[in-house]
Amino acid sequence: MPQRTLLLVLFDGVQSLDVTGPLEVFAGAERHTPGTYRIRTASLDGGPVRASSGLTLVPDGALIEEPDPHTLLVPGGEGTRSPDPRLTDWLRARGPRARRLVSVCTGAVLLAAAGLLDGRRATTHWAHCDRLARDHPAVRVDPEPIYVRDGHVSTSAGVTSGIDLALALVEEDLDRDVALAVARHLVVFLRRPGNQAQFSAQLAAQTAQRAPLREVQRWITEHPAGDLTVDSLAARARLSPRHFARAFRDETGTTPGRYVDRVRLEHARRLLEDSADGIEEISRASGYGTAEAMRRAFVRALGTPPAEYRRRFHPAPAH
Repeated sequence: MPQRTLLLVLFDGVQSLDVTGPLEVFAGAERHTPGTYRIRTASLDGGPVRASSGLTLVPDGALIEEPDPHTLLVPGGEGTRSPDPRLTDWLRARGPRARRLVSVCTGAVLLAAAGLLDGRRATTHWAHCDRLARDHPAVRVDPEPIYVRDGHVSTSAGVTSGIDLALALVEEDLDRDVALAVARHLVVFLRRPGNQAQFSAQLAAQTAQRAPLREVQRWITEHPAGDLTVDSLAARARLSPRHFARAFRDETGTTPGRYVDRVRLEHARRLLEDSADGIEEISRASGYGTAEAMRRAFVRALGTPPAEYRRRFHPAPAH
């Protein structure tokens, strides 16, 4: 198996977790299977950089002296807001020569500035998706997934999602057993699917200020198969249906119906990924009632039916 060179780009204001998260994954794979990866870090002039947290990172060398890597990884951080033009120029010249381009968080902004995301689907941290779409209209920005893979270019939402993407790349390069061993060592999930939303239903919606509404949010999450009609939820909050619907929307930023839809979809996805339960059983446990109703919900929200979702994202048994 040929050794793959991995080059991580460093710059002042980088987010340290965007660097160390993926680096630990690839380093763990190298320890497990020696000779798999040759990992290098480099800054523009080869000097130390200061991360946004204040941590000082000492690179292996200067970018201009590095040979073309198999995988070029560009992290994000505050330093992407006003990057050194020399870094953008280097990415524009050298990025196309890498076999695989990877960004973490706002590293996608640097790739976009270098023209490397034009015509491609990409993501970044949810707080910067609007900026990426506005400043680079040639990029098809998808704010939902934790990572996106478009050909040889992969972009991730940032911080821990960089670990998820790195694990997926290790699994592709080697096999699932190696990725699983690395994940276990790092005490992380082996595989959060790339199209998993950056927010859970609870995070996507705001937490209500009033205790009765917060209790309703908790009840929905714990009882996805229960009676979650507006009338039933309003009674639980001791409000009229009309008052409840208005208050819930005002305090959470979404309607009760949409919140219920997100919770049920998230619950069903988790069961498809983590359990051996049948589709019919999962549809009932998630509040859909029938497999056909769940299928329609999955196709509408994810563009794929439950059976295909499970095929793609349910981990194979470890050997």
